[in-house]
Amino acid sequence: MPVRRWVWGFAVALAACAGERAARNQAVVVAAVGEPESVLPPLVTETVGRDISDLVFERLADLQTGAAPMDTGAYAPRLAARWDRIDARTLRFHLREDARWSDGRPLTADDVAFSFAAFADSAIDSPARPYLQGADVAADDPKTVRVTFATAYPEQLYDATYHVRIIPRHVWDSIPRERWAADTGTARLVGSGPFRVAAWRRGRFLRLERRSRGSAAGGGITAVIWRFAGDPDAALNLILGHQADLMELAAIPAAAPRVAADDEFQLLRYPSAAYGFLGFNLFDRQRSRGHAVLDRATRRALALATDRTTLARSVFGPEAVAPPGPMSRLLWIWSDEIRTLPFDSVAAVAALEAAGWERGGDGMRRRRGAALALEILVPATSGTRRQLATALQAAWRSVGASATVTAVDFPVFQERLRLGRFDSYIGAWLDEPSARGLADQWTREGWGGLNYGRYASPAFDSLFRRASAEADPGVARRLYVEAMDTLNADAPAIFLYSPTNSAAVSRRIAAVRLDPLSWLGALPEWELR
Repeated sequence: MPVRRWVWGFAVALAACAGERAARNQAVVVAAVGEPESVLPPLVTETVGRDISDLVFERLADLQTGAAPMDTGAYAPRLAARWDRIDARTLRFHLREDARWSDGRPLTADDVAFSFAAFADSAIDSPARPYLQGADVAADDPKTVRVTFATAYPEQLYDATYHVRIIPRHVWDSIPRERWAADTGTARLVGSGPFRVAAWRRGRFLRLERRSRGSAAGGGITAVIWRFAGDPDAALNLILGHQADLMELAAIPAAAPRVAADDEFQLLRYPSAAYGFLGFNLFDRQRSRGHAVLDRATRRALALATDRTTLARSVFGPEAVAPPGPMSRLLWIWSDEIRTLPFDSVAAVAALEAAGWERGGDGMRRRRGAALALEILVPATSGTRRQLATALQAAWRSVGASATVTAVDFPVFQERLRLGRFDSYIGAWLDEPSARGLADQWTREGWGGLNYGRYASPAFDSLFRRASAEADPGVARRLYVEAMDTLNADAPAIFLYSPTNSAAVSRRIAAVRLDPLSWLGALPEWELR
């Protein structure tokens, strides 16, 4: 009898160990650089937070990557099973009948209306807020919601779907919105997506578990664990030490060869949503006049002296490209037809001399006693931007222009941009699927916003407005191309690179498809060997 009891107990222990091992084998670990402040959609600002949030919360519909936002045929149902247009300003969404929150309660049209109101609330000040101003959202019945915009425009479906992830009213309605950011309880992170938040140990890890509604069969992934590292090297060590299965390598592109040399990992590449540029300051704010050195002819000459393609590849690898304007390869308006200033050092020298810049005995140029000298401002935390600035410094020196590279702490970098205290700076932006976001960066409307260099062109602004208001994707693309031609001819910036991202992926994970706009977005479809 005692022996039988021991054998039975040993069998139970073996079964428990096997169950734990199976559960662990169906989990994947992500090595993340940094930890998000929040994963509640209206509060998410970091890419790590977005990666987590995208598996827990859902949109009404998803736009196909690379598609034109005004193309209504490019959207796939998500929380909304279907939608229809009532009039020029109003869309009606019909929610999935089986849509439920992870706590078991049904998801309703009231939740959708509540979510739109939260994203548009100034107390939260979500990045989506400008796109939702004036929108009226109301429930027609528990499974039907009506979205009425203040004006008619082509990208209404995009604004109603891409910017807003739906959150539960019954969880958050009783809490003042100004207190949401301080509420860190995981019990409130109730979503409708394929995963739910199971645990979050601040400073260590966050664990998602597959919901029963979408539980993985066979070799599917049942849990995802983010391990938070304080810097890129620490995160990479989790991969090289085989303590993690996944890592996006955008922060340390030089790590790719080390990962590729490890037989337990594959290196997957995909186009980045980022683009980088050198932006010129066109306006002397202290004297309320144009910059004394950086007039149009001089900016164009400096652009002609820049070998953008070689520069991009030397810093970001052979798969990086020089963009034809302020865009990554993911933005639907990317076109080889956009006219750019070519690399031509002979033409650069001729342009500088035509603009009155005479070369002295030291090889440097002067005009009316003033030196052709400028500062390139970069954040000290970015090694790649310092590398780009140093390469530009050498290229411009060869044509007689002197450049000083100044690296400052990121808060100082941001403050100097805001105050206009710079000659030039190296910046980087992440694309969204809509080109309308470029208005804040390059139109007159963006003064006081992200248009730090104060570029202003009535011709560009007019073309940009016409393109943004065009419902036909083909016509809109042609107008955007013409607008970019105008921008490039004025050379308010030199568009330097659009990189190719790399991800380290354990070879025990199969059927991997990476979404460039949210690299783990398709993870629910992946399988484990």
